[in-house]
Amino acid sequence: MGVRDKKWLVFSLVGVSIFMSTLDSSIVNVALPYIMEDLSSDMKTVQWVVLVYLLTVSSLLLTFGRLSDTRGRRLVYVAGFLVFTFGSLLCANAMTAHFLVGARMVQGIGASMLMACSPALVVDAFAPKERGRVLGLMGAVVAAGLTLGPLAGGMILAYFSWRVIFYINVPIGVLAVAAGIFVLKGLPGGRGSREPLDRTGSLLLVIMLSCLIVTLARSSDWGLVSVKSGLCLMAGMLSAVGFVYNEKRAAYPLFDLDLVKIRLFTFPLVAAAILFACLFVLVFMMPFFLTYPCGFSASKTGLIMIVPFLFLLVISPVSGMLADRLGSRLLCTTGMLLMGLSLFFLVFSGPDMGVSAIVWRIALAGIGTALFVSPNNTAIMGSVPIHQRGIASGAIATARNLGMVSGVALAGAVFSSFVSLQGHGPNGYGPDMAPAFMTGFKHVMTAGAGLAVIGIAVTYLRGREERKGF
Repeated sequence: MGVRDKKWLVFSLVGVSIFMSTLDSSIVNVALPYIMEDLSSDMKTVQWVVLVYLLTVSSLLLTFGRLSDTRGRRLVYVAGFLVFTFGSLLCANAMTAHFLVGARMVQGIGASMLMACSPALVVDAFAPKERGRVLGLMGAVVAAGLTLGPLAGGMILAYFSWRVIFYINVPIGVLAVAAGIFVLKGLPGGRGSREPLDRTGSLLLVIMLSCLIVTLARSSDWGLVSVKSGLCLMAGMLSAVGFVYNEKRAAYPLFDLDLVKIRLFTFPLVAAAILFACLFVLVFMMPFFLTYPCGFSASKTGLIMIVPFLFLLVISPVSGMLADRLGSRLLCTTGMLLMGLSLFFLVFSGPDMGVSAIVWRIALAGIGTALFVSPNNTAIMGSVPIHQRGIASGAIATARNLGMVSGVALAGAVFSSFVSLQGHGPNGYGPDMAPAFMTGFKHVMTAGAGLAVIGIAVTYLRGREERKGF
């Protein structure tokens, strides 16, 4: 069977990897209050269950993307699913919050390998004239993973332990590894270019992103102006300078810095990071809001939390087609504006409001994200030369995940600055804690709305693009 003959098999296999890795970035959010209760932890610790996964993925995407170019995408894909499956097994058997955080790091390493090589696998398998449509379908798969995460998490928690959320990854992972060995055989780039990996650049990138995110996440404990915050931030900035210096001198750099000079590459990337940071401010805080002050069950919380991602699933393919006619600027700016309005209206929400009032507020975030993502990705991919699309796809995934982890870190830092939630789960949360909780919640939504305002400006300043196609 030729490469083109099995292109939809490749897409299906890649779809599984994208679905599972994005599912695990959203399914855990619904379970956080229950994990906090079962492991006798607190919000400051349990937020790292989400943070460390996203941070690990974000830090390693460019490294594994480059590794897939040099050592072969099939190897990276199969190894990625093996690591992801092993990490899931560790998560399911965690007895302490700190062990769970460590296990999520292992899971994140596997997810990073899968995300890094997946877009390139699709581009390898499909003809150039089909790639735009297929990349749009990949966006729908991402949306499906994010959509079903809260719903699946809510249903599982209604009948089983939170550990089942991780156990279900194991059989799927084993089957995917077996399928990857056979389906991906014979694809272009199977052996890779065999060029050396920029290990120095990879290490500096990990240090840079880790220091910056840790500074943001721990600023409420350390203080924005403190020795620890200052040292951590300085380490991140020095690593950033070192990374740029290394990439300019390296014979085989991890990232081509000339791409930064392309306006329609840089501005959409920054805008994507901002949009997903705003989205995950909402995604991280809403399960706590719905579980504690509102008193909703896990299944009801899960159903409500699928609303924004449901719009993403339905509207994303349409917005991608509209972008071919209208360009990305109008659609993406409108999407960022709707995201900001969603967070702004949530500032004025309360536990006594009805479900419909909550739903339409978070629906705005889903519609905004759906209008933004496909046109923005199309603009980025269309702005770079063909031979650099692998770097572009890795950069898109990095911006998305870096935005997610920044949003969670921002939400946790702002919330912790105003309130310390000491109750371990629904049984430890009393009505007397509602005013303090809502104070922190409103400040988090205000911070998110402010970030969206910056995102609107960055999105609009990208300028117009010429529609060249793939």
